[in-house]
Amino acid sequence: MATSRILGPDGQPITTPDLKEPQTSRLLHLQGELQSHPTRGLTPTRLARILDAAEQGDLTAQFELFEDMEEKDGHIASEMSKRRRACVLDWEVVAPPNASTAESKAAEQLGELMTEIPDFEDMVFDVTDAIGKGFACLELEWHRVERWWVPKTITHRPQNWFSLHRGYRQELRLRSNTTEDGKQGEALQPFGWITHVHKAKSGYLERSALFRQLVWTYLFKNYSVGDLAEFLEIYGIPLRVGKYPASASEKEKATLLRALVGVGHNAAGIVPEDMVIEFHNAATGDPKAFELMMSWCEKNQSKVILGGTLTSGADGKSSTNALGNIHNEVRKDLRDGDVRQCNTTLSRDLVYAIAALNGLAPGGMRRAPLMRLNAQEPEDLTAYADALPKLVAIGVRPTVQWAHERLGIPVAQDGEAVLAPPAAPVPPVPPVPTGTAATTAVVPTGQAVTLPPSALMQPQLAQNVAPAVAGWIDRVRELVQRAQSLAEIRDGLDALLPGMTLDQYAAAMAEALTAAQLAGRYEVLQEAANANP
Repeated sequence: MATSRILGPDGQPITTPDLKEPQTSRLLHLQGELQSHPTRGLTPTRLARILDAAEQGDLTAQFELFEDMEEKDGHIASEMSKRRRACVLDWEVVAPPNASTAESKAAEQLGELMTEIPDFEDMVFDVTDAIGKGFACLELEWHRVERWWVPKTITHRPQNWFSLHRGYRQELRLRSNTTEDGKQGEALQPFGWITHVHKAKSGYLERSALFRQLVWTYLFKNYSVGDLAEFLEIYGIPLRVGKYPASASEKEKATLLRALVGVGHNAAGIVPEDMVIEFHNAATGDPKAFELMMSWCEKNQSKVILGGTLTSGADGKSSTNALGNIHNEVRKDLRDGDVRQCNTTLSRDLVYAIAALNGLAPGGMRRAPLMRLNAQEPEDLTAYADALPKLVAIGVRPTVQWAHERLGIPVAQDGEAVLAPPAAPVPPVPPVPTGTAATTAVVPTGQAVTLPPSALMQPQLAQNVAPAVAGWIDRVRELVQRAQSLAEIRDGLDALLPGMTLDQYAAAMAEALTAAQLAGRYEVLQEAANANP
């Protein structure tokens, strides 16, 4: 690949190396290096020396110790697996805030390119190795898919391959015998690594790993397990004492010792006649002291890793449902913090690298698309279905995208089938009297029906008379709704037109009765015409 000038994550121009060749392919001494196992025969003195050496810059033994701890201690492995796998979530690539059309399109293109990365979930899990060990480095090997540069493989490299250079700021470098710019080791190549730093506490990186807080409980628990195994080996077995004469040779003494061991395991054995085996009381004791120590160590480990103990096991005493829920909320807080840190690292070292190499980040790191591991848990649909219409009615204006994110409902893409509210019921169609001229109309469903002229004229008549009658109809409606009795309605109607005399009331009633009588006669005539066509 021809070299080209692009912007690195810090905004400074860099020259890209040959992306197809991983940096460690040239460091054969690292690839052929075999790990040791510091936990074999581990003592408090040796453990202190390992930690002191790490603070002096020799990290190899400390990280090999961390590997052994996670491999040999089932409780640490279980708790770390819970915390790490909580970060393996659904993901998406999103545009930066207030994105332009071009930036939104670039984010969409990047999302498609990242689907070409093999074993993406395994890569996220490898990144979270930094939670326990302080940092994790994954090496990128690139290749072209059509015209696009995408990672071919993303490989986790052991932490003992790296060294720390202390200067104005700490810098992770590959261990080697070379020196660059007065610094021991090789600098990590741009766009060649995903480097995730995760501090359990503030301070120098070699002292900020979570496992540094677990090493002593691991050692104490290991001692207690060994002591318990020795106790169980002799528990309930009587003490055997062999007696030999003063003239016995070393060979005869060895024979007696083998007989004592054979009697203990096989309940049978032979000894010379002049030798004696005596049986004393069986070994007694209480293993609860060992169990108590192991239980304390595991509870301490759960607190360090998950922030509580009730999401790991129940003791039947303090393990109530309410406390369990509180401890689970603490675990979620840790998960959310882990996810935010992973999002930052993957946005910088993976998403931006792909964008920069393919010309999809012309604005540099500041306006590059972002990686998002979605840790948002869906809200209660019933609660939102009841609350959102009320909030919108009083003026709250949430965005549609916010509602989709909170409820965990994806936004439909163009052409996708979506759920829709049921169609409104078709209003009843008035019957058409026989002999009445009919006209065809279309109801909201699009089905043509036949309506009489009077029915077709109703909307127009209602619209024409509305200005004249709307005012007093509203007043009458209000009066009826407020009234408590018919007498109150009567008095209220009189109050609406206080100047109307009895003669005027009589004339109005006469006109109303005459109109009703004429309408009735019309209906009778229509029925007669239908009966005698």
